[in-house]
Amino acid sequence: MIGMVLITHGALGETLKAALEHVVGPQEQIECISVDGDDPLGLSRSSLIDSMKRVDSGDGTLMVTDMFGSTPSNLALSVMEEGHSDVLAGVNLPMLVKLAKIRPSRTLAECASIAEMAGRKYISTASHLPAPCLGGAQSCRDLPPDAHHPSLSASDARLVRTPATCTSP
Repeated sequence: MIGMVLITHGALGETLKAALEHVVGPQEQIECISVDGDDPLGLSRSSLIDSMKRVDSGDGTLMVTDMFGSTPSNLALSVMEEGHSDVLAGVNLPMLVKLAKIRPSRTLAECASIAEMAGRKYISTASHLPAPCLGGAQSCRDLPPDAHHPSLSASDARLVRTPATCTSP
């Protein structure tokens, strides 16, 4: 299984992990590193390398950060050579839900790519949704699959639309 380290400003990583586990249940091989202005970079780097070793069962580690170009992201980039790892910036809950579902059976590269797509897919503005969806999840169940995201291919639209709601990952 792919290990995961959430590297974020403040307590964002712990909060996202708690939300993830609320949605999909307890997760193994996941740790959080909180970065703030008071941490010396060397200490944070050492903590991150230790976390990577703890969560990696041999399949690799995906370091997920809150914002590309930020201190957490730069910290993750600085330790990529320490092991079989990749960095995915711009974390959101749908991205983490997708990772939870696929990381036991996919490669590191597949996890990074699929999670990035899921993270992007679930960023939307309500004014772009079909009118029935604005009435709540129940009202949009009978829409055709491409009504939610008309620009997506049929196979991608199938991934977006779930039986439960318009917006569920």
